[in-house]
Amino acid sequence: MARSSEEYAWAKSNESRRNAGVAPNEVEASAAGGAVGDGVYDKGSVRKSGIFRIPLILIGVFVAVVLLSLDGWLWWTNSRQYEETDDAFIDTHIVYVSPQIAGQVAAVRVNDNQLVHKGDVLIEINSADAQARLNQIQAEKAQAETQFQQALDAEKGAEAQAGNAERVLARYRQLQRTLPAAVSQQQIDEATANSDNATAQRDAATQQISGATAQINNYDAQLSAAQLNLGYTRVVAPIDGHIAQRNVAAGDYVLLGQQMLAIVPLQMWVTANFKETQFADMRVGQRVTVKVDACGSAELTGYVESIQRGAGQAFQILPPENATGNYVKVVQRVPVKIGLDSIPPDCPLGPGISVVPRVKVR
Repeated sequence: MARSSEEYAWAKSNESRRNAGVAPNEVEASAAGGAVGDGVYDKGSVRKSGIFRIPLILIGVFVAVVLLSLDGWLWWTNSRQYEETDDAFIDTHIVYVSPQIAGQVAAVRVNDNQLVHKGDVLIEINSADAQARLNQIQAEKAQAETQFQQALDAEKGAEAQAGNAERVLARYRQLQRTLPAAVSQQQIDEATANSDNATAQRDAATQQISGATAQINNYDAQLSAAQLNLGYTRVVAPIDGHIAQRNVAAGDYVLLGQQMLAIVPLQMWVTANFKETQFADMRVGQRVTVKVDACGSAELTGYVESIQRGAGQAFQILPPENATGNYVKVVQRVPVKIGLDSIPPDCPLGPGISVVPRVKVR
């Protein structure tokens, strides 16, 4: 076959290179369609390699599309079984500790973030005034009890005199009926007066006993109050939990009802604010997984405990009034209480910590 002018020039160039000890120009050979061995490349082989390269690219694209579609389908079928939100946080009923009497703080028995148990002494208030008041009431009660005992003795004596006077009067009256001459009217009058006087003394003694009894009861009430006040000088933990926001120190003067510290209970839950469009399949009792940034890779488990009847904005101090003006529909959020099965002991959970709950609804 006759060579074209390009192939001839290319062959000559390669022959010159070989004579000069230089390798043939394979790039030029491929461009010219010649072969290295004999100075002529086969253009058909180049075309064939391009033809096979195109289907391989198409196959790769097809496989990638199939894999992406399968991954998307798997993601969709899995994610539609769950509802989750990042508008959620750990919640609990924080207990704020305040004194029930005013006084100077004598000692603080707890530190910040310390774990305490119900009944542990947290703060001691100076008890001198409360103890003095208790001692005074105890002394006054003892005096009232002495007066009560005296009234009892006086009543016994008055009762005996009244009984004797009544018997004398009864005898005189009996004699007056049987032997009128044996008893004068003067004697009858004197016996009657004596009986009335003894009865009045007995009644007065009974009144004194009633008054002494009421006074003792009053002192009992005061004594109970004084004992309570003395007990209030020792502020104890009402629940188990961790100390938080301690803002009192020894020497401070505290007032009745003043907040001294807070206790975060051990029992906690999750308050999750789901969109109203996420409630179609959500029910009480459904299982929940909770991701907590504060717990690292740990994942808590729980369950839907309750769903609030009403969107959160309805319970604001100033709820929205949509009866006037322009209205723009906004998807509302509804609080859901999620109970936790357990809390890892090494996870510092507390109210306000962000979580991401995921509810299995299907």
